Amino acid sequence: MPYEPPTHSVERSIRAITGAKIVAGVDEVGRGAWAGPVTVCAAVTGLRRAPAGLTDSKLITPKRRTALAAELQDWVTAYALGDASPEEIDALGMTAALRLAAVRALKGLPVRPDAVILDGKHDYLGSPWQVRTVIKGDQSCIAVAAASVIAKVRRDALMGELEAERYAAYAFGANAGYPSPVHKAALEELGPTPYHRLSWSYLDAMPRWRHLKKVRVSAEAAALESGGQLGFDF
Repeated sequence: MPYEPPTHSVERSIRAITGAKIVAGVDEVGRGAWAGPVTVCAAVTGLRRAPAGLTDSKLITPKRRTALAAELQDWVTAYALGDASPEEIDALGMTAALRLAAVRALKGLPVRPDAVILDGKHDYLGSPWQVRTVIKGDQSCIAVAAASVIAKVRRDALMGELEAERYAAYAFGANAGYPSPVHKAALEELGPTPYHRLSWSYLDAMPRWRHLKKVRVSAEAAALESGGQLGFDF
């Protein structure tokens, strides 16, 4: 199915309204997984024409996505990746963990962006970052689409390495740590690995391993998680 290619229209709008010179697109992968980190990529592309076929990483075949990620890493002006570990997700909650990973990615760029286009509905970054949220930004914005592909390929490779090194029974290479029948069966038989998120509700349905579930106790983290949207849009 053909998709409308992403454009620079949001970035041009931000530049015109705010005077921003450097605009980064930010996207995450791994938010709904049971295992592995949540990974965020920040990409700066300027206003150049995007490589052919660029769109939301979920709409691209794995083979094409891998090839496109390699092309994008040379094409973008700059990119950086940030992770929040399963332990950090358990301790902080997903909203705060996303912010942690995104800040790590943004601070990894060679120059601090003047503004950020954040995929999705909620601004989990907040002050002092100048943020514009864009629903389906990974389909409509070139910089966000580039970040989406790079983040997805990088995290998938990491999960594949975990399977190859030690955790073949969980099929991380195929499911990337997300729920799947094979993943669930391995969890029920073998229990969670050190890479599983132990505060998540899937453990409630596994009596044998329920005692391992962690409860988040940080009031600040709980407030961030329940609050949903942090900071501001413009």
